[in-house]
Amino acid sequence: MILSLSLTCFSITAWGADVTQFRGSNGDGIVHEENVPSTFSETEKLMWKIDLPGKGWSSPVVADGKIWLTTAVEVVPDEDEREKLLLASGDQPKQFSQKQIAKNLELKVIQIDSESGQVEKVKDLFTIDRPDSIHKTNSYASPTPFIDGDFLYCHFGTYGTVCLNRHDLSTVWQRTIPVVHSVGPGSSPFICKDLIVLICDGINRQFVIALDKKSGETAWEVDRPKMDASDGEQKKSYNTPVFVTDSQGREQLICMSSQWIVSYVPETGEEIWRVRHGKGFSVVPRPVVQNDIIFISTGFMKAELWAIKIDGSGDVTDSHVVWKESRNIPTKPSPIVVNENIFVVNDTGIATCFDSETGETIWRERIGGNFSASPVLVDQKLFLASQEGVVTILDSKNDFNVIAENQLSGQIMASPIVFEDSLVIRTDSSLYRFRENEKSPASGRVSRVDRP
Repeated sequence: MILSLSLTCFSITAWGADVTQFRGSNGDGIVHEENVPSTFSETEKLMWKIDLPGKGWSSPVVADGKIWLTTAVEVVPDEDEREKLLLASGDQPKQFSQKQIAKNLELKVIQIDSESGQVEKVKDLFTIDRPDSIHKTNSYASPTPFIDGDFLYCHFGTYGTVCLNRHDLSTVWQRTIPVVHSVGPGSSPFICKDLIVLICDGINRQFVIALDKKSGETAWEVDRPKMDASDGEQKKSYNTPVFVTDSQGREQLICMSSQWIVSYVPETGEEIWRVRHGKGFSVVPRPVVQNDIIFISTGFMKAELWAIKIDGSGDVTDSHVVWKESRNIPTKPSPIVVNENIFVVNDTGIATCFDSETGETIWRERIGGNFSASPVLVDQKLFLASQEGVVTILDSKNDFNVIAENQLSGQIMASPIVFEDSLVIRTDSSLYRFRENEKSPASGRVSRVDRP
């Protein structure tokens, strides 16, 4: 029997027309659209392409014909300056090859007309002098914004959170919630009822905080369960909350962390249940829920895929874990559940289809490339975007079948989005919109945002 679970905790207008948060308006990567192109290129089916300033791995969000995305414009140091800044940031020389750092940052939001591809506004949000170092594969603008009604919420981790009126991009409120990320920000904001919920799992402290979405004032704050790692690096995490109403009618705000996954009462932060998933840390993949089961990836150390029942209370580690799988599980891309199957692509390009009820492997194949972006399901097809700029389209049925492979210029770290009948992809330098009925190669319009 298929149970109907409510996954909506925010206000949107037309389902399918808007993309309000990380992984789409339902937060699970599933899109209810058709006629989205499966084949495309730098010219084929290109509606427009925009050259973006700065760098950011956040996904775009869309409402009422407008696209918004965040970016970080960096003043890049030379090599001598870089080493001095890394030392001042607390990094050891043996870590230098894995880190990047900026002399200062301008954190911005960009507004684009979705039809014409014209940049309408670029708003400066925060100027940061002497930012901390981040991992070489991260950006200073990795969290995806959230649209809620008339408001746009942009989050940059420790560097600031801001609520904007999305009609004129005026600032409603802003806050700074300090946390030591170690490798940069990653958790996206989440609107739940009257609250904006932020996961703040740093190396110095691990906690979840809920702010009044209208004022930015703290509504509740709760520390994570005790962790047994002696090093804060094994306590940090970069997850995004999930909201669900279970089959008992309980509303749950589920927040994954290192070592633990915890369910909270959305209004108060009171704990409902918890599961210890081991020593996994730096957890990035956003969980997905189906039929009172939540599917999680346990993060770095040795990533495992767990299926956990969400109908418990208290510590249910020994009673509510349904199955586990440890082979070729991602530490960055999120899983996606399609009917009775769950699909993952790991960081090194091995895609796997599991039976979601039993955990049995249905197929496992290498598609190649390296992956950070999370998959998207469109019209029963899986869109998988690699860091090398290749978007592979797979059939979501039980047999492994590659429908198409599409090469774009640049690196893809942000998860693609779909709205109306089009596919929007952000690379490290550009934003593309592809549409099936764009027949002429000349129809793709290229514009540029002036770089500071």
